[in-house]
Amino acid sequence: MYLHIGKDTVVQTDDIVGVFDIDTSSISSTTREYLANAQQSGKIINVTDDLPKSFIVCHERREKKTRVYISQISSTTLLKRCQSNHFTEF
Repeated sequence: MYLHIGKDTVVQTDDIVGVFDIDTSSISSTTREYLANAQQSGKIINVTDDLPKSFIVCHERREKKTRVYISQISSTTLLKRCQSNHFTEF
């Protein structure tokens, strides 16, 4: 199954490691360092033109890569989509 995370982008739900609120999680220096390292190594994919509200860490098994998606959709909304089976099946 797939989860729409913004701007015509979907990720496989099996690949999702975690969904994080940008405001509350970026308080930690460890999280800021993780995001900075991900940015430097080209793992960040920005799927928003608006103010970012969440980031989604995915480990894509097929490509054996970890990617971090920055989204304008709140972590709460993404959780609700998961709970209401608002996935898109292909």
